[in-house]
Amino acid sequence: MAQVEATTERIIAADAEKVFDALADYTGTRAKLLPEHFSEYEVREGGDGEGTLVHWKLQATSKRIRDCLLEVNEPTDGQLVEKDRNSSMVTTWTVTPAGQGKSKAVVTTVWDGAGGIGGFFERTFAPKGLGRIYDAVLAKLADELER
Repeated sequence: MAQVEATTERIIAADAEKVFDALADYTGTRAKLLPEHFSEYEVREGGDGEGTLVHWKLQATSKRIRDCLLEVNEPTDGQLVEKDRNSSMVTTWTVTPAGQGKSKAVVTTVWDGAGGIGGFFERTFAPKGLGRIYDAVLAKLADELER
């Protein structure tokens, strides 16, 4: 099994602390940012960064739906790590300053991919698809904060 990785990033015209706080707000802002690929969103514990337990279903393709139960940690300043209890998937959100009143938000998801020919297609196509999904999340985040 090879590890599969998808990464996308965006410069947002808002201070890094404001961007991070919006991403860490699972009870409010985060739910508003999710595109149609996400369903059954529910905060089960916490709701603000570290210690949050959040559930959703992620429909990456018409046939592929992943049931996610994510534990949220904040290992360092400006970083949220969502570990899925139901799989090997880990998503890391990193927010850093990017000049006066701007920040860079980077989201990286890694998971253990399948083997064989299915794994080849997963490693080839899944990162692009997931990148598009998270690019939509970052676009909504920018819209929310740049108003």
